Amino acid sequence: MKGVNLGEFEELVLLAVCIAAEAYGVTVKKALEAHARRFPTLGAVHATLYRLQDKGYLASHLAGATERRGGRRKRLFTVTSAGLEALREARAVRETMWTLMPGLDTPTGPL
Repeated sequence: MKGVNLGEFEELVLLAVCIAAEAYGVTVKKALEAHARRFPTLGAVHATLYRLQDKGYLASHLAGATERRGGRRKRLFTVTSAGLEALREARAVRETMWTLMPGLDTPTGPL
């Protein structure tokens, strides 16, 4: 897929949706906190989820209402095939650039 330019936070949110058992705002936020040590506001997570949906990288549907949520339904997100392709391309770009870094494998290299 040509022209996929995911921002870092968008990439992390897509990955969080992939690993969350039930991906909605709160579970994505918790995954980001646990695995990426990022502590975004819930509003930032929701804005990113909807932006990724607008780009075609996520799909969503409303789950059933629960008493625990006061009868409100939650919107569950899943990664689309375009979203998976965007993640694959972002990963490939990063891996290629890492392999091109001079001296990376030597003890006295840049890192």
